[in-house]
Amino acid sequence: MQIAPSDHWDGRHFHNVHDRTVKSFRDVLRWRRESKPVPWPRWIEDAPQPAPARLPAGRIGVTFIGHASFLVQLGGRCVLVDPVWSMRASPLAFAGPRRVRAPGQALEALPGCDLLLVSHNHYDHLDLPTLRRVRQRWGPPAVTGLGNARHLAKAGIRGATELDWWQSVEVAGLRVTYVPAQHFSARTLRDRNRSLWGGFVLESEEATVYFAGDSGWCPHFAEIAARFPRIDLALIPIGAYEPRFFMRTQHMDPGEAVQAHQALGARRSVGMHFGTFAGLTDEAIEGPEVWLAEARAAAGVAAEAFGTLPFGGSLDLPEVRP
Repeated sequence: MQIAPSDHWDGRHFHNVHDRTVKSFRDVLRWRRESKPVPWPRWIEDAPQPAPARLPAGRIGVTFIGHASFLVQLGGRCVLVDPVWSMRASPLAFAGPRRVRAPGQALEALPGCDLLLVSHNHYDHLDLPTLRRVRQRWGPPAVTGLGNARHLAKAGIRGATELDWWQSVEVAGLRVTYVPAQHFSARTLRDRNRSLWGGFVLESEEATVYFAGDSGWCPHFAEIAARFPRIDLALIPIGAYEPRFFMRTQHMDPGEAVQAHQALGARRSVGMHFGTFAGLTDEAIEGPEVWLAEARAAAGVAAEAFGTLPFGGSLDLPEVRP
């Protein structure tokens, strides 16, 4: 992989620029030794939600599939982001973080997929069985971060566009910019930080949507706001934050997510990355949404400005730019 040296690539590994803390195997052992996870239910049966319809240009739509998987609609296009329909976020079919609820919509119920986005290579964001299904059904163009196209190729998705932080591409009638996040990457014990992680800013003529991917709280949110001063909709992670000694640099807690919403200046934000896969984190399944409501009230943020969607639920926003 030929990449010019930068503030986040040293020629062999990518790294964060605001907090370069790297968790060691000893930290992992400490987490497992001291862990007191709150038990999750074995299974939750969510109320069925109406299947999303394709929206015309001039509308902004988002459908929450679960965890970090969304169908985003803008400019009359359908965009799948980090789609995971598998039962486990794991390389193994019999072990690893397991779903406690079904995907909010069947893949076949979606109105299409004109573009596929994959933020980074963790198994709860890059799921090969799901990517194979997406390719077979729609064969959309794909955009991801540096070093990740090789993973998509294993699902038969060849020619994916790889972007560095702040790079943009015009595809499927939209402008896609890959933006920084504070996180890390790995799919095996030997490839840690050999591919890039980040989020996406999607722009049509009518709207701007930001998907944060995974990130700890850091100055990147203000940096993104400076380059994209009008974010109509932001999708921000609120879960996988316990234990804090281990998760702080990688995942925001809901209080920090509210700070991110404010730093972005987003017109509307939707919480994600919670309540789906047991075993990823130690907090209670209801913890992220409860804390989000408390943090939002403490910060004086209106409930309609930053909330969550039902699993499988959709939000349809009108375009209100002058």
